[in-house]
Amino acid sequence: MHPAAPHPTPAAPNAHAVPASDAASAGGPVHPAAAGPGPAAAADRPAPPPGAPARPGAAPTGVQGTSVPAQPAAPAAPSGGVRLDRRASDEGGGGDDYTLQAPDPRVAAEPHPAVCVACRAGRVDDDGYCENCGHAQPRERDHMEQECGPVAAVSDRGLRHHRNEDAFAVGTTTLPDGSPVSVAVVCDGVSSATRPDEASLAASRAANASLLDALPRGTHPQQAMHEAILAASEAVNALADEQPAEAREHAPQQNAPACTIVGAVVTAGLLVVGWVGDSRVYWIPVDRSAPPARLTEDDSWAAQMVAAGLMGEAEAYADHRAHAITGWLGADAYELEPHTAAFKPDRPGVVVVCTDGLWNYAESADEMAEAMPSDAAARPLHAARVLVGHALDGGGHDNVTVALVPFPAAPRGAGSA
Repeated sequence: MHPAAPHPTPAAPNAHAVPASDAASAGGPVHPAAAGPGPAAAADRPAPPPGAPARPGAAPTGVQGTSVPAQPAAPAAPSGGVRLDRRASDEGGGGDDYTLQAPDPRVAAEPHPAVCVACRAGRVDDDGYCENCGHAQPRERDHMEQECGPVAAVSDRGLRHHRNEDAFAVGTTTLPDGSPVSVAVVCDGVSSATRPDEASLAASRAANASLLDALPRGTHPQQAMHEAILAASEAVNALADEQPAEAREHAPQQNAPACTIVGAVVTAGLLVVGWVGDSRVYWIPVDRSAPPARLTEDDSWAAQMVAAGLMGEAEAYADHRAHAITGWLGADAYELEPHTAAFKPDRPGVVVVCTDGLWNYAESADEMAEAMPSDAAARPLHAARVLVGHALDGGGHDNVTVALVPFPAAPRGAGSA
């Protein structure tokens, strides 16, 4: 393939002192943990007096704005009972059905406590840990999958981290001429920062929304990617403003929420990538007749050492400072430099958008191509699962997230086989 735009120069060396293994960042996403509150408790409501009209089959809490027709009076209920012990025929009613009474709200409104998935006995506290054995319970973002037309993404907490601080967003739309376009955004929260999982989620959502809004209006994909990264940055910056001033005074050592970002826009004839940080994009030709390639340059200490000619690549990435990032989204970022590049591949392929939780186990383009199934363009969700499994089999030291986008863009509605 031939780049239509040169690679940008690395960002200024204001290294965020975070190893990549700690820069693990969901869904959700894409799939955010959005557990809503349970039913409102009605424990302090008085029991209906004897002889009060019963509403068979109806919960004691009515729906606002809905009129309930009057019901015939029912016999007084035994205390705490749910249904009568006598048939209507026993009292001259002539029927064979039991007369039912509405449930007692003091009993029905009590939610069942969550039980630990490990010991099957302990109660799960509000923080998601078992009060009996201390086991952390699965969270919604521990493992996320999504398929949107021809695009698919998978994210996993990994084997060492207590939560998933990665997030992704994928989508499809059309350009003004009706041609299809696919979008994938992947973000990795900086673990040493405050609320890294919220940062990655906010950034991925904002960038995805920006792209899906700008592309149908005719904005050039490379310009749309630049604007999307700026929108993501604003969303992450806003999280820092939500923290109370007194909390910032008592914990000045805490960094503002931060994350990396990488994205790809795929049209019928153009591939645009954009990034800040050390998450990456790879290009893998479908027929493997041409060599695969890495399309991004890390904002990291090691990359800067190599670019400056001070170290060879093997030496630089072996250094303990190798994965300290020099570019990120966040209110404490020294300078925001969105990188974008455009390419015009001359053959079908698959675009791999991933965090370092994957590329740590398949760093070179050849290694990534070897790990990816040959039918990835036809079955992107399956291939994404395979790549995540490759990282987990290698040790799973970090959160793992990958999105696969077939090139050229397929019509909307196309999915995995």
